[in-house]
Amino acid sequence: MGAQRGDVLRLVLGQGGRLIFLGVALGVVAGLLITRLMSGLLFGISATDPSTFAGVALLLAAVALLACYMPARRAMHVDPLVALRYE
Repeated sequence: MGAQRGDVLRLVLGQGGRLIFLGVALGVVAGLLITRLMSGLLFGISATDPSTFAGVALLLAAVALLACYMPARRAMHVDPLVALRYE
């Protein structure tokens, strides 16, 4: 109650961003650890190709950030009294 629209957006994206960063970091580490298993499945690319790891990490982070932004944008337009009455 009393929060500005930008504050709501910043709160949701900030919390989501921390989870995204943690998930991408753990995913990259796990991916690097299982490169021996993946090397037999890949053709024409090495298992530890940095551009592939970076591209996949950026793509997943962008999709996750979009998944955080859409409900945050929707929450910015909800009247707090209507939300409290709904509860």
